[in-house]
Amino acid sequence: MVYIILILGLVILLLGGKFLVDGASAIAIKLGLSAGLIGLTIVAFGTSAPELLVSVNAALKGTSDIAIGNVVGSNIANISLVLGISAILYPIALHLSVLKLDYFFALISAVLFYLIALNQEVSRLEGILLTILLIAVNLYIYKKLKGTNSEESQGDINVNYSSLKAILLILVGVLGLYYGSDLFVDSAVEISRKFGVSERVIGITVIAIGTSLPELTTSVIAAFNKKTDIAIGNILGSNIMNVLGIIGITAIVQPIPVSDQFLKSDFIWMIGLTLLLFPILKSKLNISRIEGGVLLFAYLIYIYTIL
Repeated sequence: MVYIILILGLVILLLGGKFLVDGASAIAIKLGLSAGLIGLTIVAFGTSAPELLVSVNAALKGTSDIAIGNVVGSNIANISLVLGISAILYPIALHLSVLKLDYFFALISAVLFYLIALNQEVSRLEGILLTILLIAVNLYIYKKLKGTNSEESQGDINVNYSSLKAILLILVGVLGLYYGSDLFVDSAVEISRKFGVSERVIGITVIAIGTSLPELTTSVIAAFNKKTDIAIGNILGSNIMNVLGIIGITAIVQPIPVSDQFLKSDFIWMIGLTLLLFPILKSKLNISRIEGGVLLFAYLIYIYTIL
């Protein structure tokens, strides 16, 4: 029964994120906001909303290993599992701006997260600083990309919703995120205790992969449609959001203790895989099928080392 609740919680969580994005995007378009700005703010936040609600929920319940594991595990999965699978399906090409902006900020945020966590806690003040930094990074990237054709890669946003329907979608989305995260976290904790697996391992595997499904789905679809610039931008943007936004907001709500195991293992993998991505991206401004296979293999090695 607990596995059914886990899956049900995940489904409700992901649907909640989708409804929130659809409703908020419709309202934003009615207000005259550009597709680029909507993609940079509402869509980016919406796809990370499952991670946010799970981390906040876990932190409030005192299961900080799940809160940290969710973010670190998602970032590791995004770089190795999601990009690896996407590149195997279709080689990923990218623009130089992705390397100069998205990758740079993804690496800086990963290193900053590690440095902040060295004292084994992310405090409220540090959470505020991370959140301010997220706003500053988004504004900087938007100004740099303003006027380019990046707006064309924000996906189809339904503009036919009435204001009432859009508001209802937002409300349903928020409720779905809240109750879905509650079910998902509770059942994951119960499973970890049932099998004697640590909350850290559950957080960086089951929960991290589950909350990374929006990124995986978006990137795989983008790869099939040969819109690979979306795949890489989606992943790097999500990793930035995970650290600066999710850890930032979660720490503001509830300071997050960081166990020594994360510092000795998972943070090193997160930074190491991010660094590994640089020569792969820089070589020919693409990720080949072979390089995708290398990334996927690296993820399998990581999972093997923690189980």
